[in-house]
Amino acid sequence: MADTARYNEATILAEHLPVVLDGGVAERARIGLVTLATDFTIEHEWKRLSDLPGVAVYGARIFNEDTITPESLRDMGSRITATADLILPGCDLDVLAYGCTSASMALGEEAVFERLKASRPNAAVTTPITAAFAAFDAFGAKRIAVLTPYRADVNQIVAEYIRARGFEVPVFGSFNEESDAVVACIDAASINAGIDHICGLADVDAVFVSCTTVRIAEHVADIEKRIGLPVTSSNHAMAWHAMRLAGVEDERPELGRLFAHHLAK
Repeated sequence: MADTARYNEATILAEHLPVVLDGGVAERARIGLVTLATDFTIEHEWKRLSDLPGVAVYGARIFNEDTITPESLRDMGSRITATADLILPGCDLDVLAYGCTSASMALGEEAVFERLKASRPNAAVTTPITAAFAAFDAFGAKRIAVLTPYRADVNQIVAEYIRARGFEVPVFGSFNEESDAVVACIDAASINAGIDHICGLADVDAVFVSCTTVRIAEHVADIEKRIGLPVTSSNHAMAWHAMRLAGVEDERPELGRLFAHHLAK
């Protein structure tokens, strides 16, 4: 290797200085996150939910259409592996997560897992709906009130998918919006009112707010205190699940009941 004319100056050089290596910022958990190109919210919520020493989240954005339809959701499937490959190329990850709830159901979790594993064969994998199911099991919940921002044809996929996994959906509420840019601006009062409304229509064990663009994670604990039920959302559940899969067992009940739970055996 060229010595670059010893830096071209008559400067005293101090090279090959001794170093000591530690585990870096991800010495406890290195988590990869495939994020939708149109998502305004996921990094913001994950930053708070994963805010622990030694836990780091590394992301890459996957192209998707802003209009959320069954067709646009399924169209992402072929790009999942290539997008995951952009996250710390050549480095191992403890967990690799795919950040789209409705696409995970439109494609099917197994298909998403296969595409994530093609990038990182040794990583544990999760999606928002995978994490939601783990959360329902941790809560011991079977009857789930579901709230989404989606239009009707996407809602049908969601309701059928949750029921097919053995859970009841006695009530399903929606804002019926198909643009991520609009969903990201739904305020906390609207979400609170939506939860109150659907919980007044049926007897349920827990509430699930679907969509990684919905802003709710910072309010979960307060909502639970008000309605007396466990509550989780796509980001809330997936951040918890990713950390538990990575072996991070810290209990943080200030984030909601779920963060006091460990994975159900």
